[in-house]
Amino acid sequence: MNFFGITNEELIATGTLEARSMLEEIESKIEKARRILESLNYHLDVSAQDLVDYMSTDTYTEDKVNFRDVLENEYLLIHELVEINEWKKRGFKIHRRIIVDSPRTLVYTTHYIALEKEIEYALQRGDYAWAKERIRSQLEDPYMPEEFKPQAKLIHEKFIKILESKEKSLDP
Repeated sequence: MNFFGITNEELIATGTLEARSMLEEIESKIEKARRILESLNYHLDVSAQDLVDYMSTDTYTEDKVNFRDVLENEYLLIHELVEINEWKKRGFKIHRRIIVDSPRTLVYTTHYIALEKEIEYALQRGDYAWAKERIRSQLEDPYMPEEFKPQAKLIHEKFIKILESKEKSLDP
């Protein structure tokens, strides 16, 4: 299986016209995400090819999210796009081993910047359930480097306080 959730043979069989159509669809989704991120004061410089390349990278985690999942969920798409953007801002070229060959603290730095934007967007939309679940799931990360845990804790606490405040404002 590849990043689209289909076999490479199936992807090749679709031909270049369909592949071009897929890239155009991806670019359209990136453009929508770019506008969302601009509303969060974040500038995005990521292409469809960057996203395709990034979604096929090797990881040291057991990622259960495939490319189709990312394209169908605007929160996950925003997360992946911000991660890519953060790598590029640091001068990295997106390649298959970018995650496994980079220091884990850098991997987590890009991940948490992306997580912050993802959660900010969920809060902007009033999707507190998504924000809560994403915060909770990060607390259970067995791959997080020890030296990154204090920073992660601060980010978690920040969003938990925001969530509590938002939820209190909804109470009659």
